[in-house]
Amino acid sequence: MQQNEPLLNFVTCPGASQNDTATHKMAYWAWGNPLHERVVICVHGLSRQGRDFDTLARALSQDAYVICPDVVGRGRSDWLANPGGYQILTYASDMAALFKQIKEQRHTIGNLSINWLGTSMGGLIGLTFSSLPPEMTGTSIARMVLNDVGPALDHQALVRIGEYLGKPIEFDTEQAAVDYLWSISTSFGFHTPEQWLALNRPMLKPAPNSKGWVLHYDPAIAEAFRAMSAETTAAGEAMLWQFYDQLRCSLLLVHGETSDLLTSKTAHAMTQRGPKAQLYEVPGVGHAPTLVSLDQVEVVKKFLLA
Repeated sequence: MQQNEPLLNFVTCPGASQNDTATHKMAYWAWGNPLHERVVICVHGLSRQGRDFDTLARALSQDAYVICPDVVGRGRSDWLANPGGYQILTYASDMAALFKQIKEQRHTIGNLSINWLGTSMGGLIGLTFSSLPPEMTGTSIARMVLNDVGPALDHQALVRIGEYLGKPIEFDTEQAAVDYLWSISTSFGFHTPEQWLALNRPMLKPAPNSKGWVLHYDPAIAEAFRAMSAETTAAGEAMLWQFYDQLRCSLLLVHGETSDLLTSKTAHAMTQRGPKAQLYEVPGVGHAPTLVSLDQVEVVKKFLLA
């Protein structure tokens, strides 16, 4: 029987740095049988949250245990006291804490085999997570889907995202908020009004001390993001290519045909080196495909459940 709504769970994660003794809680949405032998984790993009994957997770939940975290600072997860902690290494460490909890709940001995799907930032977290020692993560990745992201990112696209990220905007109505999200996300491609509302309603929460609405993430996530320069982006690229080349799993690369973040040149290079990704190009879509439409869901589902 297909599960229609996810269960909300939490995991306690360590401090965001060696000197940080304060723990934080990360929320995650769970679909399907928690003891199913196949485990899929779906990790969202920079300012999004785990409910982005409702359509895909619902389709997978009969054949897998599907986990969709709210990365710290987003959705139902805690906000960090120090915004400097909003870094990929923090997020990868949090995923290790999550899988430690999953293993304990399942009484798993040895490494837990998982399939990873990451959209944009979620893909970078996956690449970084894959580089951590198995004794830290307690997992091995069998299959990975990178959704419109790779080791090389166009810096101008990052600048574009930084222009709207973290703005303290309050909306009078839910519809006004949803319309705003469409104005900064037209590259996601066509969605019916019903699909767009379902995709973005979890992005909103009531504004404190008013009848309006605000976005469901910590505006401070923008601080570390805006601190990136062309030089630091280039330095990170070299490290990410190293992580990519070391992958030993089957990999599907989903590429928005008109994406400004993942260029066609980088997508092609990813099919030629490292795990030699299978390429699925989504026509008429930029950054990033939402995996809501039936054709996108079927391609990803077929790969993850192979």
